[in-house]
Amino acid sequence: MLDTHEAAKVEDFQFPSGSAMLSARLYCPLVNPETVVVLNGATGVPRDYYQHFARWLAAERGMACLTYDYSDFGHSCTGRLKDSKVTMADWALIDMPAARAEMRRRFPDANQWTIGHSVGGMLGPVQRDIDKIDRMICVCSGLVTLSDHPWPYKGLAWMFWRGHVPLLVKALGYLPGKAIGFGADLPGPVYWQWRRWCTAPHSYLPEMGQNLPQARWAESGVPVDLFTSDDDQTVPPKAVWRLADLYGSKAQRHVLSARDFGVREIGHIGAFARRNAAVWPRLIE
Repeated sequence: MLDTHEAAKVEDFQFPSGSAMLSARLYCPLVNPETVVVLNGATGVPRDYYQHFARWLAAERGMACLTYDYSDFGHSCTGRLKDSKVTMADWALIDMPAARAEMRRRFPDANQWTIGHSVGGMLGPVQRDIDKIDRMICVCSGLVTLSDHPWPYKGLAWMFWRGHVPLLVKALGYLPGKAIGFGADLPGPVYWQWRRWCTAPHSYLPEMGQNLPQARWAESGVPVDLFTSDDDQTVPPKAVWRLADLYGSKAQRHVLSARDFGVREIGHIGAFARRNAAVWPRLIE
């Protein structure tokens, strides 16, 4: 499907990622873009949540933006979720590089940017195609642990990782996100790996060189900006700065405050909300 609206062309299609086909939507300006963006979404946040930001990039900033759903999630889920073997690491090490490969195929001469929201930037340092990225922007991505959360959010997080939720996942074979108010259903292996990292003192760091590749971003020379929101209870600033350390000493650190943009709140996912469009130029400038 291809349509044109507000000086942007929108195309729906699929692209290959390992043995899977991912469902994607591409927003393009009406002129040939000099810069293209792959937008890696947050855990449990479907690609359509980013539609207004992606259309703004295309229509107002002349950048093509690819949004997509990870394997066995959202529009990319085609089978029974309880049968999925996909992990969070698969999203980062297979799907995210595949999305960038698709944009390089379509726009071989353009600058290649990645904007990662939460998990979309969390595993950037261990990905294999770092040298093919011209700029990385991480929004509310961090190495978060249970102890980072303020109360009363910490209680909710404890229930999500230690309370009734893991019992539900064990019984059903997947995370029934819609039923428990999380917002989206997730494959069971994604939940279990996510749980392990979020309840461990050092997140996935001990797994580098074993279950995960070694981090090599710091030696790549690729510029990276990390944005945290000072009202983010899900991934608070100190968790974002831990990830910044992994990206290396040249990583640029930025704090977003709602009052600076005249908005009520930003939180964990609000930076991409249409109501907070005042934040968007700050993310890319």
